[in-house]
This record gives sequence, C-alpha cells and structure tokens, in this order.
Amino acid sequence: MSDEDLATLDRLLAARWSCRAFREDPVPEESVARIVATAQRVASWNNTQPWQLIVTRKPETDRLRVALHAHAEAAAPEPDIPFPTAYEGIYKERRSVCGWQLYGALGIERGDRAASARQMMENFRFFGAPHVAIVTSPRALGTYGVLDCGAFVTGFMTAAQAAGVATIAQAALATQAPFLRDWFAIPEDRLLVCGIAFGLADPDHPANSYRTERAAPGDVLDWRG
Repeated sequence: MSDEDLATLDRLLAARWSCRAFREDPVPEESVARIVATAQRVASWNNTQPWQLIVTRKPETDRLRVALHAHAEAAAPEPDIPFPTAYEGIYKERRSVCGWQLYGALGIERGDRAASARQMMENFRFFGAPHVAIVTSPRALGTYGVLDCGAFVTGFMTAAQAAGVATIAQAALATQAPFLRDWFAIPEDRLLVCGIAFGLADPDHPANSYRTERAAPGDVLDWRG
C-alpha cells in the first residue's frame, strides 16, 4: 500500500459519520451489491465470513418502521447479545460527549428527558432511511462470529461512504431481537448483531451538523520493548 492509498483510506474513514436524517430516495440495488462485495474483503476468523444481511427495499422499510416503533414503545429490551454492563471512565466520558453533541444540535436541553427519549425512539424509525440491513451471525461461532461481523459492518460503512451513501450502525435494533426474528423469520441458530440504516443523507437536517472526535494514536498505543 502506498502513502496515496493510505491517504485515501484515511479520508474515507474521516468523512464517514453516523447519519441520523436521511432522504427518501432509495439506493440502486446494484450500488448496494457493490458495497457488499467490497465489504466482503474484510478479514474473518478462518475466513468463515459469518455475516448475513437482510436488506429491506423502501416499501418494506416503511412497513417495518411503523410496526417496530410501535412495538418498541412498550417492549422491554431483549438483545441476543448482552449489552455493556457499565460505561466507566473515559468510555463514559466519550459516550456522554457524543450524546450531548446530538442533543445540542437538535436543541434538546439538559434534563429534558421526554425530548431525549423521543429522539432515542427515532432509532426504530431508522431515522427516515429508505433501507435497513439486519446483520446476523451463527450462534455457534459465538464471540468470534460477532467480532467478524463488526469488521464487516465497518467495511460496509466505509464502502458506502466511498459510494456516496450515508450510514448509521444501530445497536438499538438488537434490543428488539425477538420482534425482528419473527418479522424476518430469522432462525434461532443465528444471533441478531445489529442493524445498519443507510441511504442518502439529508445535509440540511441539524442532526447531521456535527462530527465526533477520535482519540489520538498515543491514547491507544502501548509500545513495549
């Protein structure tokens, strides 16, 4: 890989963000297929490539967003994969900063729990995206299958960015695993990992007006010897 290749990858990763407001326009299916083909190049444990995607066309997305939002308003979270037990230290700080960037962009004031809850529920409407991909992994592959799916999700979102398609990875959808399992007839031998909402970004929406920061290399590198 040349310095130019590395610079291209860096630009794509720096340009990608979690889109929270989409236009209605569907993405051409050939573009989605090309994004998936590129994402397929990511590494996986023993080349198992455990990820499978269910991708909705816009009419199905619209049906699902209405039903899932109504369900999630009353349903308790039931993820297939346990969520974090706590956010502590720097992880809690980063999560808080990210959340308040969003709320600030939308004019949601501190302490307005009703408004923040309404915004959280927009996850189940896929932020207006015309498509959602449901990512599953074989239950038998456990943690390593889920880890490989994480690599695929990154590959998908990076390839989508290169194609001019906006994305957001949605762990929130995994909280409604039983509903989505029934809706899509997902077999019990597959874990629901997450969703990816995608489409063309609405550049004028305030939810898309901010960007999160990343830690410096020195904050994560621990040289030895």
